[in-house]
Amino acid sequence: MNIYFLGGGNMAAAIAGGLVKQGGYRIHIANRGAEKRERLAKELNVEVSESLSELHSDDVLILAVKPQDMEAACRNVRVNGALVLSVAAGLSIDTLSRYLGGTRRIVRTMPNTPGKIGLGVSGMFAEAEVSEADRAAADRIMRSVGLTVWLDEDNITGISGSGPAYVFYLLDALQAAAQAQGFSEEDARALSLATFKGAVALAEKSGEDFAQLQQNVTSKGGTTHEAIETFKSCHVAEAIAQGVEACVKRSQEMAQQYKVV
Repeated sequence: MNIYFLGGGNMAAAIAGGLVKQGGYRIHIANRGAEKRERLAKELNVEVSESLSELHSDDVLILAVKPQDMEAACRNVRVNGALVLSVAAGLSIDTLSRYLGGTRRIVRTMPNTPGKIGLGVSGMFAEAEVSEADRAAADRIMRSVGLTVWLDEDNITGISGSGPAYVFYLLDALQAAAQAQGFSEEDARALSLATFKGAVALAEKSGEDFAQLQQNVTSKGGTTHEAIETFKSCHVAEAIAQGVEACVKRSQEMAQQYKVV
């Protein structure tokens, strides 16, 4: 299978790198910057060029440029029936179809940054008329950088795309709290990372509900109980839910922004 990338940024490089490790693909990355092309060719051992080669119906095109640059980048693209995957936030199927001459053979996917180390999660969306074979091909491609989950179009960005930022925010807060208790910056960072890593590993291994796992280490009247009660009084869970909702809302606003008025 021939896979073409329009854009050679971090996410494109991550996906291409995963596909190289997976094997079985001919990969070509089109990117305007000569320096980046040289680096991608050297690091990934893939074909590169300034513009796209001619596409065919059995090819896959991955759109990996910024949303605000997508229309201009697609201006001279002739899809010729190829399957299209987009990793651009906020660009609906309707908008992408308009940029690409009317094709609807499109799968939207929102990978996240842990895909760089093969531990990503990609939210996936396709319209009903997209074939099972195309869905399977898109799924197989994105599994090269981690897990895939098929979602409604509007909530792709709010969960999978932005989710790592929420975790990094919590890590930063825990590190700051540790430093406030007298730990050095180095020790606070190490303790925060180890705590998150251990908790995630335990959750994966046990299979128990997250709420039950929290209760397992929360003795009534104890130290952890005090912390949890403080979080509840500060409405931490509600704030996280509101943050995700705000992210989804912004994605919807962006989708409207790029629609034809």
